[in-house]
Amino acid sequence: MYPEMHHARVAELRAEADAHRLAAAARRPRDIRIRLGWTLVEVGLRLATAPKTAAAVPY
Repeated sequence: MYPEMHHARVAELRAEADAHRLAAAARRPRDIRIRLGWTLVEVGLRLATAPKTAAAVPY
């Protein structure tokens, strides 16, 4: 309808997409650290609450 408006909207959408890509790329290392941290917490909790075996219980 209005080519100027269309071109302006396209430029705006491209700028938003670029900003989103940059933000997502900056967020990735944090996501990995969070997953690793929670995995370590889970492993620690499993080790701390290991089930007692029959051989480990004194008579």
